[in-house]
Amino acid sequence: MVITLTIPDDVAADLQNGYSVPVARRLLELAAIKAYEAGLITERQVMEMLGFTSRTEELYPFFKAHDVRQHYTLEDLERDRATFAAMFDRQ
Repeated sequence: MVITLTIPDDVAADLQNGYSVPVARRLLELAAIKAYEAGLITERQVMEMLGFTSRTEELYPFFKAHDVRQHYTLEDLERDRATFAAMFDRQ
């Protein structure tokens, strides 16, 4: 989807605020962050929006740089515990 926005130059300058990325990219990043924090999209969808190919090398450093807290539920913990248990049971 392509979205065209018109914003005043002074607002665009405030959004740029020293960032080296273009304002359009900055807005896309902010939209991805807010949508993720609101629970509207997943990590995978953030990666798709921003063109990331690696969670560990791109997404997680991006989240850290923008102080984004990852969603990790009790269900995630239980699933991870079951995975680790299965891994160690096989050895």
